[in-house]
Amino acid sequence: MIVTLTANPSLDRTVTLAGPLAPGEVQAAVSAREDAGGKGINVARVAAAAGERAVAVLPLSPEDPFHTVLRATGIPARAVPVAGHVRSNIAITDPRGETTKLNLPGAELSAAERAALIEAVVTASAGARWLVLAGSVPPGAGDDLYVDVIAATRGRWGAHAPRIAVDTSGPALAAVVADAHPDLIKPNDDELAALLDDDAVRDADPASLVAAARRFVPTRVGAALITLGSAGALLVTADGAWIGRPPRIRPVSTVGAGDSSLAGYLLADLDGADESTRLATAIRYGAAAASLPGTQAPTHADLPVDEIPISSLPEPASVPLTDH
Repeated sequence: MIVTLTANPSLDRTVTLAGPLAPGEVQAAVSAREDAGGKGINVARVAAAAGERAVAVLPLSPEDPFHTVLRATGIPARAVPVAGHVRSNIAITDPRGETTKLNLPGAELSAAERAALIEAVVTASAGARWLVLAGSVPPGAGDDLYVDVIAATRGRWGAHAPRIAVDTSGPALAAVVADAHPDLIKPNDDELAALLDDDAVRDADPASLVAAARRFVPTRVGAALITLGSAGALLVTADGAWIGRPPRIRPVSTVGAGDSSLAGYLLADLDGADESTRLATAIRYGAAAASLPGTQAPTHADLPVDEIPISSLPEPASVPLTDH
C-alpha cells in the first residue's frame, strides 16, 4: 500500500488555448477541465490506476466543493477537517505543450489542524510500504511539517514504518534533507539547484548532477530521483547512478508529469525491480502523463511502448562538502 499526504491540495483548472499564450491579450480557450490536484493526490491516482492500494490524506473542510471532484477520482481518501477551503491552481497550455501555471497559496492551517493532519498520516501509514509527502506546505504549517510527519511516523511504527518519499521544494525540502533522512526525494534540476544554493546545477550535464546529488546521497537521503523534463531523469542511490532518456511524445500538458514519474518509480519498486527498471518506469509514466490533457492519471494503456535507454554514470572523483 502507498499512503500519500497532500498538505496543500488544489482544484486544478486546465485551460487549453488554440495558439501560444499572449500576455496582455484577450484569447479564447479551446477547452477547459477541472481535476482534483495536489502532488500526493496525483501519485495516489496513478498508483490506484495501476491496481495498487493507495490512500490519500489531505486537509479538507466538510463544506468544501472539492469533495465532489475528489470522489470522482475513486481513490480512498482520509480528509482531516479544517476551516479553510482548497485553493485553485490554473494551468494554461498551448498546442506546443507549453504550460503556464498560476498556483495560489492555500488556506492557513491552525496549530490544532496541523497536529490532526500529522496524526491522520501516522494512523493511515499502518502496514504501508511507502509514505509519500508531496507538494508545497500550506501557510501556517511551517517549513518543518514534513520533518515532523517523518519523525512521528517512524516514532509510532519503528521498524515497521513505511519507507518515505518526499517531493517538495524550497525551505521544506531543505528542512527534510537536513533533519529527516528520507528514503527518496524527487527534485527537478531547478529544485536541486535551490536546495544546494548552486545555480550551476541548473541545466548541468549528467556528471555534474551526480556530483551535486552526492552531496547528500546517501549521507542525508537514501536516493534521489531527479526529473529533467524532456531530457529524461536521473537516479542516484548509495549503489550508483543512472540516467534515462524519454521516448518521443506529443506533449499536451506537463501538469502532474513529475508526480506520475514518482508514482511509476514506486510501483516498480513495489514489484521488486532493479534501479534501471525503476528509472525506466518512472520516465515512462512521466511521458504518459505529459501526453494527456489536464491532471490525468496515466494508466498502463497510456504508457509509451518505445524502449527507454538507461545508462550507468561514473561517480565523481570527489564530492564537495555542503551544509545542506
